[in-house]
Amino acid sequence: MGNCLDRLHGQNESESHSVNFGSGDVQLITAKEVWDEKLSEASRNGKIVVANFSASWCGPCRMIAPFYSELSEKYPSFMFLTVDVDELTEFSSSWDIRATPTFFILKDGQQIDKLVGANKPELQKKLAAIADSVVNLAVQC
Repeated sequence: MGNCLDRLHGQNESESHSVNFGSGDVQLITAKEVWDEKLSEASRNGKIVVANFSASWCGPCRMIAPFYSELSEKYPSFMFLTVDVDELTEFSSSWDIRATPTFFILKDGQQIDKLVGANKPELQKKLAAIADSVVNLAVQC
């Protein structure tokens, strides 16, 4: 599957440390059907979806996981999902994942933004901008 942006050469997958990618208010996607259910739920509830395509062996993925969890608690109006690219290889390929982590931001199932890499400030900036635009829309209505 996708290449980790900072994968160490020769690192054995069994050497990688376990990280809980589904902590906080992050929901771990274990099947395509679960993904479809979550996207439908988000659309019904008017929620923006933030999807993190990551891998357990990926150092930057492990590094950003706690921050992603914090964001899920900071932005309760968003739905945070994590997809393990090695567990759902075919599904991840359909999203053209070239590197991990890759974050997609979706509204009504459609991509509105994307970030490749474990760039905390950029991810925070994108989510804050979207949250602000949602608040401004709500105020105008």
